[in-house]
Amino acid sequence: MTAHSLKGKTAFITGASRGIGKAIALRLAAEGVNIAVAAKTAEPHPRLPGTIYSAAEEIRAAGGQALPLVVDIRHEEIVEQAVAATVEEFGGIDICINNASAIFLAGTLQTPMKRYDLMHSVNTRGTYLVSQKCIPHLLKSENPHILNLSPPLNMEERWFAPHVAYTMAKFGMSMCVLGMSGEFKGKIGVNALWPRTAIATAAVQNLLGGDEMMRRSRKPSIMADAAYYILRRDQNDCNGNFFVDDDVLASEGITDLDPYAVEPGMDLVPDFFV
Repeated sequence: MTAHSLKGKTAFITGASRGIGKAIALRLAAEGVNIAVAAKTAEPHPRLPGTIYSAAEEIRAAGGQALPLVVDIRHEEIVEQAVAATVEEFGGIDICINNASAIFLAGTLQTPMKRYDLMHSVNTRGTYLVSQKCIPHLLKSENPHILNLSPPLNMEERWFAPHVAYTMAKFGMSMCVLGMSGEFKGKIGVNALWPRTAIATAAVQNLLGGDEMMRRSRKPSIMADAAYYILRRDQNDCNGNFFVDDDVLASEGITDLDPYAVEPGMDLVPDFFV
């Protein structure tokens, strides 16, 4: 399997101010990647750590260049401007990572339409929009990749019934992979990455179960390492896959996953859709 160096490449990462997005940014920064931190948080949030500026400082400290950009991916003009600013700053875009996501886990009768609209405009439409604006630049790159943080397309009732609106919105991101990997085959590697287990992020802490859930999760670094190994691969050989983090690591010979556990020895909570 051909491994490409990422040094000097440029990655446009949505939702990179915290959580998995920031972990991926830091991992790539350590390889000398330029990072466009495209996220909404410019001011500190009481319940969510980090802003685009604090993330940019960490990225620089990790060895990469960083361009913090205030981006709400629901707005086409803002995305266009952010992509243009990234190209102006770094000379192009080689990697597009669609990580930004909205979550609301509730049944049909409990989901307000404004929540439905938010999830679909951020997850499905936002991913499509950011990809669309990055693709003209990716097509000029030597080994371009789009990586969506979205699940395998397991069309089973059990993944839809408890929270149909959220599942539809996340599967919309995965359908972008299914379609674009075919549309740009041989030109751009388009793949999805999803965790086997819950990942210790602010979303898990605040929305899914607090400290107990965090203790039974893996660190965001497992997703960051998996993303790194995917993005090194040749786009001709790495396209249209729905990767799961530990499978990617196993394919690279990494089977001891204890270092990724928040609390080694705890029973891990499986993620949705796997």
